[in-house]
Amino acid sequence: MSKTTPPSSPAHPRRTTSHWRNNPKRELWFAWYSMVVFYNIFVVVFFIMTHTQPPPYPYWSDAQVVSWFNGDHNGLLIGFGIVFATAALTLPANALIAYSMRRMSVSRAFAYSYLVIYSLAALPGMLMLCVVLSVGAMRPGRDPVLMHWLYDFAFLSYVGTMGIFLIGSLVWMLAILLDKNRVLPKWFGYLNLCNALTEVVVSPAWIFHQGVLDWNGLISWWINMVVFGIYTSAFMMLLRAMIQREDFGDGPLPELKKIPRKTAKAEAPSLAGTAQ
Repeated sequence: MSKTTPPSSPAHPRRTTSHWRNNPKRELWFAWYSMVVFYNIFVVVFFIMTHTQPPPYPYWSDAQVVSWFNGDHNGLLIGFGIVFATAALTLPANALIAYSMRRMSVSRAFAYSYLVIYSLAALPGMLMLCVVLSVGAMRPGRDPVLMHWLYDFAFLSYVGTMGIFLIGSLVWMLAILLDKNRVLPKWFGYLNLCNALTEVVVSPAWIFHQGVLDWNGLISWWINMVVFGIYTSAFMMLLRAMIQREDFGDGPLPELKKIPRKTAKAEAPSLAGTAQ
C-alpha cells in the first residue's frame, strides 16, 4: 500500500488570525508585548545609540560638554527620533499595570491614580531629556555656555524628577499588599517599596556635582538602575503570568497550574498547520 503525503494546509494562517481575533485576552497580550518592545527599544536607544545611560559627568567643562554633543550628534538625533516614534507604546504598558490593580480587591482609585501619575511622568521622566538634547544636537555651533545649560537641564530633568515614579511605586505597592485576589505576589509589593526608596536618593543630584550622590553617582544612579532593572524584569514576568491566569471574574485569580489544559490550549496561538 503506497503512502500519500497529506498536502500542507493553506488554512493555518487564517486559523491563527481567527484565533487572535476571537481571543478574549488579545488586548491584554497587545499591552504586554507593547511593554516588551518599548523596553527593548529604550535599552538600545539610551545605552547604545545616544550614550545617555549611564549619564555623562555633571562636572564637565563647557568644552567637554560641546565635545560630547559633537561626538554623539548622529546618535542623539536618530536615537531620539526613534523614541518619539515609539513613545506611545508606554500607554498600553501603563494601562496593563492599571488593569492589574482593577483586577484586585481594592478601590479603582488605585488604578486611576497610577494611570494619571505615570501618564504625566513620561514628560520629565523621559521626553524632556530627549527634546532638550535633540535641540542641543541640532545646532552644535551654539554658544558653549548655552550648550552646557541644555546639558544640565536635560540630565537634571531626567534623573532629578524621580519623585513622580516614587509615588507611583507606592500606589502599586499598597494595592498589592491590600489585595485579596492574589493578582500579584506580596513579595512584589515589597519590591515596589525597594524601587521607591532608590528613587528617594536621587534628590541630592540637584546639589552635588561629583561623588556618589551626583546624577551618575554610585548611589543616585548605579544602585537605582540595578534595582530598577530587577524590578522591571519582575513585573513583566508577573504581568505575563497574570494574563495567563485571568478568568475575567471578580474573585481570586486561579493558580496557573490549575487552569484546565483545554482552556490553555484554546488560548495559545495556533502556529502549526492542520493536515488534510
